[in-house]
Amino acid sequence: MSKGRPPEPLDFFIWTVEDVGLWLEEINLGSYRQVFEDNGVNGEYLESLSMFTTEQILRFIRRCHMKWGDFITLCKELRRIKVACLKGEQEVRRPWWAPSCLSVVFVKVARRNRQSRVVSLKLEP
Repeated sequence: MSKGRPPEPLDFFIWTVEDVGLWLEEINLGSYRQVFEDNGVNGEYLESLSMFTTEQILRFIRRCHMKWGDFITLCKELRRIKVACLKGEQEVRRPWWAPSCLSVVFVKVARRNRQSRVVSLKLEP
């Protein structure tokens, strides 16, 4: 991802720690950016939050010094991204390296691949 530019929502499960920080800023939880970076919270970790036990959730909240309301906001925003992805509502941008003449083809293939990738992640045990 480029510095300072919000990460692509459909790719949240491959976000780097820096991408997560940019996203926190975007959803008005920027006060947690440094503590998330210190704890190495990346997109894969965010994806795994839905599988956490109550004890693991409480440990995460304590470690990140989060307020309950902020944790709920975090979870709602993650859910919004997942639902939009499954519905195909998220914008798919052409990457900087793809020639403009392939824009239409790239967007169609990327949207199909991203939707199937999210579905397959949810089907894994």
